[in-house]
Amino acid sequence: MDNKLNDLFNFLDSNRRYNHYLQEGFYKSIVLPFETPKDKVVSLLYNIANTQSQPNIDKLANFFKSIIPDNECFESFSNFVYKINSNSQIKVCFESLFKGMEQQSGWGNKTSALFSKTIYHLHNGHYSEKLKIWNDVPKFIDETDNFYLPVDSVIITIFNKIDGSTNWNFNNINSKLKINYNKQQIEVWDDLWFWGFITQKGSDNNRALVWNENKYWSLKETDKDPEMINEIRLKSLEFLKIIMNDK
Repeated sequence: MDNKLNDLFNFLDSNRRYNHYLQEGFYKSIVLPFETPKDKVVSLLYNIANTQSQPNIDKLANFFKSIIPDNECFESFSNFVYKINSNSQIKVCFESLFKGMEQQSGWGNKTSALFSKTIYHLHNGHYSEKLKIWNDVPKFIDETDNFYLPVDSVIITIFNKIDGSTNWNFNNINSKLKINYNKQQIEVWDDLWFWGFITQKGSDNNRALVWNENKYWSLKETDKDPEMINEIRLKSLEFLKIIMNDK
C-alpha cells in the first residue's frame, strides 16, 4: 500500500495546477463579493457547512447564532481561534482552528478540516492576494502544527480500493498519511478529492472508478475548454491506473 500511496502522491504533486485552478475560482466566488473580513468568513462558513450531505440545520443555526453577533472574533485569525476554543491559553495555529471548529454545533471533522484548509490556502501565498482575509495567518504549516485532510466518501472510496482490508475513515486515513508525509505534504493530498470526484460514478458502496465527464461539468469552476477537458481526461486515466494497479 505504501508504494501505491507514494505513486499517488507523486501524481498529485506533479499535477497541482489543475485543482489549483478550480480552487481559486471557488474561493473567488465566495470571498471576493464581500468587503469586510466578517462577511468573507461568514460566507466561507456557510458554504463549507453546506458541503455536508445531510447538514443538521438546527445545530448549525445555533452555531451561527453564537458567532455572528460577535464582531470582534472576525477581526483577526487569533481572535477567531480564541472564540471557538474554550481554552484561552491555546496556541494559535491550524490545528487549533480545526479542533475548535470540530467542537462547534453542527460541524464534523470533515467540514472542520475543510475550513482550516481553506483558511490556509487563502493566506499561503499560492493564490490571489485579493483572497487574503486576515494579516496574522501563518503562510506555512509549522512542524509543531497539524494539518488534517478533509476526508469524505470520495477519498474513503479510493483508500478502500487501495486496501480493502481496512475500514477507512477520517481518523485512520489522516493517521496513515502522517506516518510517511510531513505537514506540508499532507496539504498536497488535498488534491486527491478533485481527481477522485471526477473518476467516480455511482454512490455509497456502489461506486465505479472511471473517468466521469459529467462530474467534471458539474463543478462550476472547472475549465470548460475542450482541449483542457481532454488533457484532464488523460490525466485521470493515469490517476486510475495507479489506483487500479494497471500499469
